[in-house]
Amino acid sequence: MYHGRFSGTHYDAGYKWGRLLLKKGKKLDHCPTFELTEDKYAFARDCAIQYQTYFPEILTEIKGIADGNDVPVEVLQGLLFCMYCFEFDNKCTCFAFSTDDEVVFARNSDFLVSIEKLYMNCLYNLNGGFSFNGNTTAFVEMEDGVNQHGLAVGLTFVYPKRRKPGLNAGMLLRYLLEKCKTTGAAVEALHRLPIASAQTVTIADKSGRIVVVECNPKDIVVIPPRTGEQFVATANNFNSEQMQPYRNPDIDDWQSADRYQTARTALAQRKDYTVAFAQDVLAGKYGFMCQYDRRKNADTVWSVVYDLGRKQIWRVEGNPARKHFKEDTRMKLD
Repeated sequence: MYHGRFSGTHYDAGYKWGRLLLKKGKKLDHCPTFELTEDKYAFARDCAIQYQTYFPEILTEIKGIADGNDVPVEVLQGLLFCMYCFEFDNKCTCFAFSTDDEVVFARNSDFLVSIEKLYMNCLYNLNGGFSFNGNTTAFVEMEDGVNQHGLAVGLTFVYPKRRKPGLNAGMLLRYLLEKCKTTGAAVEALHRLPIASAQTVTIADKSGRIVVVECNPKDIVVIPPRTGEQFVATANNFNSEQMQPYRNPDIDDWQSADRYQTARTALAQRKDYTVAFAQDVLAGKYGFMCQYDRRKNADTVWSVVYDLGRKQIWRVEGNPARKHFKEDTRMKLD
């Protein structure tokens, strides 16, 4: 897992990173998981209009990366804005629980073994935005993270039956980490922002409010804990009644239903929630969660637990069934 630090202005942070990669002989002019085509370039151009309105800082950061890496900005926009909107690749599981004693967010990121050395952990501290610690299989976009105010968010990708110009899953997460302090503010932002892709967003803040938001370009559903429960959980599909028409049972979602059921059953049967328990669920000790066959180019490539009560970050850079969680103390939470 590559570790990056980003500070200063959005443009300067992007330029420094793009130039660093160039000096190491790495050009950001292609994506290892999909090809750029004219329809993707056209979609990205339409998305850029929405970013200019709702998140112009990201356009500035991407321009900095492009200048530093000596690649056309249109290529980077095509790569970044089209992710999550066309192909169905990465898989993941999220859950959170909130009790009088514990507020914990937990996530497994499942993706391709062949590019696992490219995945990133990022510390962002940019002018005009909140600091955050996040993880991603790409760059600029985030897939989970926690910011200085104790807001933790994580995505799970859902097959994109619909798309329209807007912010995709990874950019939505980046926006929430950089702009929002609470679960309420994050939910409000998701209702306000134009959404390009299909995903769930699990959100938890230090006050203990936890929700799963299921959303796509047309609909959005906010799911709090069920009556009598103190947790939420999700994987790579929609579970609310309203979002059922957007499910696709024919695609390979890496046993999403099994992972979802494992998390829900473990959480429903357990009453004394702890960080160690969350780590054990992610490690597959309560059922199928991360037990992939790496020979098929699939595995859990990182796991993370954000302990919002104790202001701690725990991460495994790899599969939690084989590696141990380690605390990341580099960023202090308020």
